[in-house]
Amino acid sequence: MPSIERVFAADLAAARGHFPGNPIIPGALLLSETLSAIGQTSLAGLSPCHILFAKFFHPTRPGERIVIEYSDPVSGVVAFNCRVGGRTVLKGEARCGAIP
Repeated sequence: MPSIERVFAADLAAARGHFPGNPIIPGALLLSETLSAIGQTSLAGLSPCHILFAKFFHPTRPGERIVIEYSDPVSGVVAFNCRVGGRTVLKGEARCGAIP
């Protein structure tokens, strides 16, 4: 399974307000950046995407290194698993490309 690494900036503005004094990366941003990173790396034309499911297990904090493992988009479906320090923070599947 291929993988990519990403780090959100320690001073990310979206995290400051989510939540004051205990910043986390908003789930929608983590999901969006995950699919964007997969699309840039796999050259599979992942846009547009329909999220089949997404489960958030643990918060992701600014400055943490995220390892994104993903499947090759077979029949337009890509499965992904995001980990921080070996712990799953997000897992899901999306139907991408030309959606029938």
